[in-house]
Amino acid sequence: MLDAIEGMDADVISLETSRSSGVLPDALREKPCSRGIGLGVCDIHSPVVPDTETMRNLIREALELVPAETLRVNPDCGLKTRGEPVESLRRMADAARQVRREAPDGK
Repeated sequence: MLDAIEGMDADVISLETSRSSGVLPDALREKPCSRGIGLGVCDIHSPVVPDTETMRNLIREALELVPAETLRVNPDCGLKTRGEPVESLRRMADAARQVRREAPDGK
């Protein structure tokens, strides 16, 4: 499947992984994707709001497979059915900022 993704004219591929605890395909270990990867770290439609630490751990694990410059952190699915920001998004943004501060260059 990664070969097909590489052949697409896309800048970023979204992987909705929040329901699988953020598990990225093992295939990325063998053949990294040159496209940006949007990692879904929360299910915006779920009443369960993951804590910031859980999302930080998912981001850290993803960084073991995906270079920081190509990793995008986002919610699974779109926000079309949401009328206002939800706590999951606030926590997701906090988690991403905290992991960025942990990086050697602070970005």
